[in-house]
Amino acid sequence: MHANRTSPADPPGIAEPDGLPVDLTQHEIAALRTRFNLADAHTHQGQSPGQERIVADLPQIWHEAESAFQATCENDFVDAFFRLHGQHRARWMQRSMLSYAASVATVVVGTYLRRHRLTVALIEPCFDNLHDVLTDQGVPLHPLDEAALHDPDHIYKSLRRRVRTDALFLVDPNNPTGSSLLAHGTRGFEEVVRFCRDHDMLLVVDFCFAAFTLFDPILDRFDVYELLERSGVRYIAIEDTGKIWPTQDVKAALITASRDIQAEIYNINTSVLLNVSPFALRILTRYIEDSAADRLLSVRRVLDTNRDEARKALDGSFIELTEPVANISVAWARITHPELTATELQRRLALADVHVLPGRHFHWSDPTRGESHIRLALAREPETFASAMARMRELIDRDDPRP
Repeated sequence: MHANRTSPADPPGIAEPDGLPVDLTQHEIAALRTRFNLADAHTHQGQSPGQERIVADLPQIWHEAESAFQATCENDFVDAFFRLHGQHRARWMQRSMLSYAASVATVVVGTYLRRHRLTVALIEPCFDNLHDVLTDQGVPLHPLDEAALHDPDHIYKSLRRRVRTDALFLVDPNNPTGSSLLAHGTRGFEEVVRFCRDHDMLLVVDFCFAAFTLFDPILDRFDVYELLERSGVRYIAIEDTGKIWPTQDVKAALITASRDIQAEIYNINTSVLLNVSPFALRILTRYIEDSAADRLLSVRRVLDTNRDEARKALDGSFIELTEPVANISVAWARITHPELTATELQRRLALADVHVLPGRHFHWSDPTRGESHIRLALAREPETFASAMARMRELIDRDDPRP
């Protein structure tokens, strides 16, 4: 498996004076070389029986893609994706644009924001490449603590008190915490949309982890695009396949914008790329259809197994898993050790070949706030994950100051 591969070469680009990676992606690159990689949120588990049949059909899929029109591959993929997600308004609008990855889609969004000199309130914590991509494009950013979105009775007032920007950029469900406005049914999103509409503010939402709210017994994704379109709010939404299926990073992202800005977003997108591989789209469509048939069971089973294993392995230690609203493919864990930071814990674990992500990079405006948390990736083969957690528990017990 990819997670078990090693390389003798040192990774380039470690630029901090103390030798630490400068961002989360550099942590993940280092972890890709190791067996116990619990760093990146990409999917490294094996194939389910249904997915194995897709792999067996790859030659046939290749020839199907080779003979099909590009537009047919795109339409089939977009239709299957939004059908799985229950986003029927997005299906009918047929305004979604494709990209190779969510990070590329974020570059497109950042270009639009920079062109219009928009200031942005960006949720915190979040994966630091959102901050980095937007900052590199010269977009002024201001932090918005995700706690402002936790109480539906106060979301509007909280946003009015905290947000003084031209645009609001959210991640839902949020990476790394699993927080989601869906905890409030439709009301949380309604309050955010109402605030943005009342204040003539652009709403940008990263939905890359939204698949983990599907077929959930407690919360489920409603037709968000119906709400957005009906409200008249200006918006840009980013969706992605990259965190869901074990496709060895064959993935695609989607950008959907409100009608008033869609043409300009389209022009920016076409300045970045021509098209996504029809072969990739055909593969992804098959994975989507497989998950629609089994209600994402093959994906959720792995994550549930590994989340339970993490709880069991860390029980009674100085690391506590926080309970997410949405059971996404990562776990956010709090360090209760009185003297140990996330940066130091990550370093000690990495020396023993166990890789997690330190929380400091997720708190992009004040990294010290993240030093009490680490993030563990769950999309791993359960046997490998269990071995990694056993090794992790052995290591943290050595540092436990309690008798």
